[in-house]
Amino acid sequence: MKQRLKQLFIAVIVLAFAAPVLSSCGGGEKKQSEYKIGVIDLMILKRQKLSAFPLAKEIGADGLEVDMGGLGSRPTFDSKLANDSLRNLFIQAAKDNNQEIAALSMSGFYAQSFPEKPTAVQAVKDCIDAMKKMGVKVGFLPMGVQGDLIKHPEKRDAIVSRLKEVAAYAKEQDVIICIETALDAAGDKKLLEDVGSPNIKISFNIANPIRAGRDVFEELRTLGADNIAQIHASNGDGAWLQDDPAVDMPKLKETLDDMGWSGWLIVERSRRPDMVRDVKGNFGANVKYLKSIFQPEETK
Repeated sequence: MKQRLKQLFIAVIVLAFAAPVLSSCGGGEKKQSEYKIGVIDLMILKRQKLSAFPLAKEIGADGLEVDMGGLGSRPTFDSKLANDSLRNLFIQAAKDNNQEIAALSMSGFYAQSFPEKPTAVQAVKDCIDAMKKMGVKVGFLPMGVQGDLIKHPEKRDAIVSRLKEVAAYAKEQDVIICIETALDAAGDKKLLEDVGSPNIKISFNIANPIRAGRDVFEELRTLGADNIAQIHASNGDGAWLQDDPAVDMPKLKETLDDMGWSGWLIVERSRRPDMVRDVKGNFGANVKYLKSIFQPEETK
């Protein structure tokens, strides 16, 4: 009995000394962030066109945010992705051009009212159905001008209620719907808490805090990595990212690395005014610059 107690005592001492060494060898290390760079089919003038994929490849992107099509007064999106044969062509085009589909975008809600349109929730469910069939994990849902909770705080209850409906279906289908609002990071975080679902996150657009005079990096930290599904990593038009004094991309990477966030950085704008419609020139330059910052090993 004494011998067994002695052996147990020795084992406890050994483990006590070994624990710090074991934790320093990987268990306590922060996971290294991974980034992919994408563009938006709508913004490269290829909304719901198969030719968006070879163009994105030529631009140098890793993938596309693909739009669901127009909405307007229709009950749902005018989407090619609702058709099985056409949807399969998009899936094949992505494979043929070595492009991923980063997200499906419901840009129609920029101008339509998510809290008031009678068929808004069903339209989002239609997007989720397309996501599920295409193996796309993220759907982008902007609240738009009519869902601006700074100008229209009275619409908050309707937005929360409808997002809860969306969240339940998103959970059932194992996907994420990320929203873009006019709120600051603290406001976004409170909105997510009110919805109460990990299947609703934020699509963070760095142009929004820049335009509002807020600190991009403090906003990101306030929001937290777990609440961000994707990042629209460009500013308003006027200059390429590499020439824009309002955008500190090395600091953005440092901040996201420190937060432990990984995911898609998607170029929306940052076009030079003297070449606004030069898609390859503008988006090619911005993608190349982002890759030099966020994928330095792959661009050597």
